[in-house]
Amino acid sequence: MVKQKRKGLERTAKESKKQKITPAEETPRVSEARPGKEAASPVVQEASPELSPEERRVLERKLKKERKKEEKKRLREAGIAAAQTAKVQTPPAKPSAAVLALEYLQGWAQKQESWRFQKTRQTWLLLHMYDEDKVPEEHFSTLLDYLEGLKGSARELTVQKAETLMQELDGADPEARSPGKAQRLRQVLQLLS
Repeated sequence: MVKQKRKGLERTAKESKKQKITPAEETPRVSEARPGKEAASPVVQEASPELSPEERRVLERKLKKERKKEEKKRLREAGIAAAQTAKVQTPPAKPSAAVLALEYLQGWAQKQESWRFQKTRQTWLLLHMYDEDKVPEEHFSTLLDYLEGLKGSARELTVQKAETLMQELDGADPEARSPGKAQRLRQVLQLLS
């Protein structure tokens, strides 16, 4: 008789464990209307003693995902883009590389404490220093001062590039030649050679 009672107790313990580990679809839900929302969203029953805190968190995450999917579906049906309703503002437009490089150059010229060497800005300046549209005339004299301090392989490569560009300009048609570019090339070669 004692053995039968133990088996009866074991069964109830196993049954209660089975009740604790039930899939999210089978767990009881309570609908709760939120202010400002049309549809009621499913929420896990409060004070459900058979779920552990971790199981409750897992279930809440699943329900949250389901709610997001339903919300997106409803928005798609309404014809509203999901990005507009996500309350995520588009970040402000970043300044262009030209603006950043010229600010870098101005910071160097003004000997600002916040100025730091930036390889990408220097590279941009070295690549575009002959283009009058990208590096205006008022910044070119500052750029020449900056180039005086150029050292190492950057200096050598700049001289080599200037020489090859000068040879290309000499070989080109006189009509196709840009006088501003040729003048800038001469100034750079004179400074660095």
